[in-house]
Order: sequence, then structure tokens, then C-alpha cells
Amino acid sequence: MSRDRLFLLETPFDDPALPGQSFYCPSGIRIEGLLAAFPDLAERVEIHRLPFAKPRQPVSDLLGEENQSLPVLILADDAPADLDTERHGELRFVNDDRRILALLAARHGVPLPHP
Repeated sequence: MSRDRLFLLETPFDDPALPGQSFYCPSGIRIEGLLAAFPDLAERVEIHRLPFAKPRQPVSDLLGEENQSLPVLILADDAPADLDTERHGELRFVNDDRRILALLAARHGVPLPHP
């Protein structure tokens, strides 16, 4: 894989368990804000927005059904081996929004979030 891949939930989305309401993902919206502030990041990272309903086939096909929580960043093959990530087979990934923001900063030159 030549580029990092970022999977986010589509915004807004409906949850069948909570009819009549629309939602956004609090973790994903932070990352969406970063993408809006630094639009050139989308040229360096492959971005996918998926519906809320599971299974989220593109993610489960890559990371297994147990790892389809979003957002998730799947690292490209050129990512340094010493990064703190989870693994599924040969793929390394992170599904914590704070870690995603930190890795996007480290790998793609956007600023870090303020502590």
C-alpha cells in the first residue's frame, strides 16, 4: 500500500436504534476539522467515508470484523516500524482519534493538536 488510508463515518448519519435523529461521530469530526483546515492533506492520504451501518465491508475486509470501528487510519507500507499501532496480519492501524491526529502530524507535516 503506497499511501496511508483514513476511514471516517459519513456525516451526518442515522442510527436505526435512535430513530428520528441525525448524528456525527465526535472522534471523526475532530479529524474532519483537520482535513478542512489543511485540505492538501487529502492529497497525501487516501480518504474514505463510510455509512454508519455495519458491516463496514471495506474496513472489515482489511482489518477483520472485530476492527471495523471508525475512525481508523491504516498505515502505508513505508511507515516506520517503531510507531505505536495495532496489527491485523501485515497491516498496521490506529483507531484512536488522538493517535490518528498525532500520526497525521508526524507523517504528513500538519501541526499537532494543542495539549
